[in-house]
Order: sequence, then C-alpha cells, then structure tokens
Amino acid sequence: MRRLAAAGLAVVVVMVLVVAQLVLPGIAAHRLRDQLAQNGQVRSVQVHAFPAIELLWHRAARVSISLGDYRLAPSGLGAKLGQSADVGSLTASAAELQTGLLTLRDATLVKHGDELSAHATVTEADLRSALPILDSVTPVASGGGRLTLRGTASLFGVTATVNATVSPENGNLVVSPNVPFGGLATTTVFSDPHISVQGVAASPAPGGFSVSGTARLH
Repeated sequence: MRRLAAAGLAVVVVMVLVVAQLVLPGIAAHRLRDQLAQNGQVRSVQVHAFPAIELLWHRAARVSISLGDYRLAPSGLGAKLGQSADVGSLTASAAELQTGLLTLRDATLVKHGDELSAHATVTEADLRSALPILDSVTPVASGGGRLTLRGTASLFGVTATVNATVSPENGNLVVSPNVPFGGLATTTVFSDPHISVQGVAASPAPGGFSVSGTARLH
C-alpha cells in the first residue's frame, strides 16, 4: 500500500512539473511584456527555464526581448538590469531607444551572468538634435577601453574643432576634452550604482558611427 501511495505521489509530482514547464514560462513572459509595455513598443518576449518551477523564485536560464520604439532614462537602466540578476542569459534589442536627450538605433544588450555588452548606432542628426551646438562628431581613435571623438562645435559665431576622450572611471563613463587643463572640464555622462562600465569603442558608420561598450552588473 505504501509503495502504491508513493508511486501515486510521484506521478502527481511529475504531472505538476510538466504542467509548470508548459505554463509558467508563458505566464512569466506575459508579465514581463506588460511591465515593458509601459515604456514603449514590445515586439516579443521569450522566457526559458528548466525546471520551470524556478520561475517562482524569479530565476530563468534565458530571456530574449525584442522592442520597437522604446523610451528608457539612463538612470532607470541599472534598476531594470538589477531585476534580471537571477537570469543566466539576457538578450534585448530595440529598433530605436530614446535615452534622455540621445536616441540610439539598432541597440542590442547582452547579459551573461554579471557581464554586459552593448552595441548601437548613433546618427549625426540625432546628435545635433540632442546638442544643437554640435556640427559633427567622429570617432578618430579607439582602443584600451577608451574612445577619442573629434567634434566641431559652433557657439556665438565661432567654430572650433576639439578632441575628447570617452573612458571608464571608477565604474562611470566620463568625457574629458583633450586640451590643456581639460581634466577640469571632465563630465560624467553615465553613472549608475548597479553598473560598472569597463570600456567603450566606436567606428564610423553611414550617417554617424557605431558604438559598443562592456560593463559589469553588481
């Protein structure tokens, strides 16, 4: 009798796990889609977990997200990624990502464990829209996790060309003009307590340039 009861219990457990494997990923994907839809167009969300019962503890093996036009303030990026701390692998893409003043196109973010890598295209038109005093910005050097940009700016009828170095500093992303005492004009362009920037790079692209970066989530 005990063996029969144990066998029956085992069957029930297996059935519960099978149903959970079929149902829970869809429920998790639906909830995530609803959260993301508050900030823009969501094309698809896929959640993978085995066993799916781990989703009850917000753990997933792999999450894939595809977005259309999306709005996300830089200050909110770390919080969003912090929620994915228990996701083994995360891939997110956006056709157009509006981050404050700047618009990124064909943006992709990949997370493996705590390691982050990102890639996007920045057009000169979007740069001029964000900073009207800029006439052009071009990457002229990239290496060692640092990026040198050459920009032409016009102000009060005066046009000048200056180089600036974009680099990680204490986990933040800073821009420093390559001029005497330029360090005094260093500006932090990205800072988030959840993200430590490791390096940036860029290369010319039609109508602008492609930019990539690496970081660590903590």
